[in-house]
Amino acid sequence: MHNRFLFMLVDDTGGDQRFMEDGSSTLTPVLRISQLDAFELDTALEQLVWSQFTQCFQHFKPGHLTPFEPELKAFLQLLLWRFTIYSQSATVGQALLNIRYKNDLSQAQKYQPMSRQQKLRYAVFNIGEKWLQERSHSLFLSCPTESVIHKARHLFTFLNGFMKVASLLNFLVFLQKGRFPTLTERFLGVRAVFSRPQSVREVGFEYMNRELLWHGFAEFLIFLFPLINTRKLKSSICSLFSPLEGLRVSDASQAAHCKECALCGEWPTMPHTIGCSHVFCYYCVKSNAIADMYLACPKCGMEVQKIEPVKLHIEMTEFHER
Repeated sequence: MHNRFLFMLVDDTGGDQRFMEDGSSTLTPVLRISQLDAFELDTALEQLVWSQFTQCFQHFKPGHLTPFEPELKAFLQLLLWRFTIYSQSATVGQALLNIRYKNDLSQAQKYQPMSRQQKLRYAVFNIGEKWLQERSHSLFLSCPTESVIHKARHLFTFLNGFMKVASLLNFLVFLQKGRFPTLTERFLGVRAVFSRPQSVREVGFEYMNRELLWHGFAEFLIFLFPLINTRKLKSSICSLFSPLEGLRVSDASQAAHCKECALCGEWPTMPHTIGCSHVFCYYCVKSNAIADMYLACPKCGMEVQKIEPVKLHIEMTEFHER
């Protein structure tokens, strides 16, 4: 399987020949969004390849690739062009979306792949243009002010602006006609077509309705949860399932013998009481009282009346015996 995949990449004309044999007499037009998505996938692939290439030199001296960055990017793009456009008449993004380039200058009704001249010109227009835009700044900057090359900078700037305007007009025509999204495709006479005939798909709305229902239910829960007093609910449940009977509020000695906080369950730090016979850490009862104005004891369910420290009576019997 691996050798077969390599053969498909290296073969120059096998892919185009197979497309010619499988081409149908009628070609289905490609959607505009599919053509634009193919460009986005190609751009993402170029960025991924460049990031992987720069990671190979991450332990070298920083900035050693900067002087040659335009040339290195052009070399990597040329490799991608060699194994995509030159061999299969389709970019990686187009192959993922079942799209390929067709020679629109041919009068044949069946599919005709790009000619060798169109493939070479495609590389010059795309790769050469990107390299020239990145390298032009350093080329013009190193030349004297009165040199011919520096004077050509104004001409290059004018041509660059003219091409951007032409690209904008071409894109507006593409939105209306659905063909030739770039000037390169229009100049070369190539357009995107489907690699295989498209069959009619039956769209079921059961999955979409289920997703919309769950999405609405999730939004309702997100709106409802902040309105629920979870602390109050937790204390009510704890008071129902773990009541502490036999303790009275007036019995002050009961609080002195409690050795755990009714909220956190640990040894009470700075023990305080809220009016019942249970002991709380000062920070536990104070923070919960600030968060919940209707705070109640989780053990007996008594609401907070007054937070006051517990009066401890320490007997020094063992100390006096010694």
